[in-house]
Amino acid sequence: MKLPNEQILVTGCAGFIGFHLSKYLLKENIEVIGVDNINDYYDINLKYSRLDILKKYNNFKFYKVSLEDEKDINNIFVDNNIKYVVNLAAQAGVRYSLKNPKAYIDSNIVGFLSILEACKNHDIKHLVYASSSSVYGGNKQVPFSTNHNVDHPVSLYAATKKANELMAHTYSHLYNLPTTGLRFFTVYGPWGRPDMALFLFTDAILKDKPINVFNYGKMVRDFTYVDDIVEGIVKLINHIPQKNKEWNDKSSECSKSFAPYKIYNIGNNCPIELEYFISVLEDKLGKSAIKKYLPMQPGDVPKTYADVSDLEKDISFKPKTDIEDGINEFVDWYRDYYKR
Repeated sequence: MKLPNEQILVTGCAGFIGFHLSKYLLKENIEVIGVDNINDYYDINLKYSRLDILKKYNNFKFYKVSLEDEKDINNIFVDNNIKYVVNLAAQAGVRYSLKNPKAYIDSNIVGFLSILEACKNHDIKHLVYASSSSVYGGNKQVPFSTNHNVDHPVSLYAATKKANELMAHTYSHLYNLPTTGLRFFTVYGPWGRPDMALFLFTDAILKDKPINVFNYGKMVRDFTYVDDIVEGIVKLINHIPQKNKEWNDKSSECSKSFAPYKIYNIGNNCPIELEYFISVLEDKLGKSAIKKYLPMQPGDVPKTYADVSDLEKDISFKPKTDIEDGINEFVDWYRDYYKR
């Protein structure tokens, strides 16, 4: 896994994936410039705990800045010699987008524009950015392929992620900025987000509280362990997309372009039924869940399943972590961190 020996900017470094990626890069002696606004979408103490670990490394520099503060973002590029950018900062959460839509426009659209402008103005070699499996929206055909149409989002969160892909393509075309978008599929693991199912379920079961099981337990997710996600990102940082001169508007390869642009799915390629997911967690905790079966939530989709053949071909990506091992790792971390 060859990494460039140059500064890498990681936005969302106090977030779940950003923390794990930053820690990996720091251990590889890469100089990481971290950006995060430490917003209160979930417990900021968890974010500061992640940040405390990163700050132990001498090759880490941190800025508490929001992406939409364009002047501050630009100054970070002026003050450092950044050559690669991994943009993981975003307002996350499908369900929260029903309650606070403006937060998604501010962070995911305006904020992403700030990153694109800074990359354009400072000769960045490669921008890797987070998209989401949510962009597949109303698609019924599985596994989801990057060559499928994604014009029917079912949440504002998904719409902002599709917009990011379009914005990135525009900058790749107009300014020859190489961009790679990653459609993440239900990432889980230690230091995970408190709004995600594994965290919510673990917390509730240990407190003898009911868990909400949507779509009456018939949900299926391509749960992807965070270490596998980080491996994929790291391999892609120095895998810079090139212009595809043979591409044309009749091509079925939606993930490529005449511009230096690429889209990948990054998932486990092994969908798991929610009922089985819960049973594995119950076994690990040694406690049964009190299940409250509910209909599908607005903005949700019944099934996700990633076709990762492009990643396998381009960077030999193959997820290594099965759901049993991944849940075990999360629960061990949870019990240690919360002393439960």
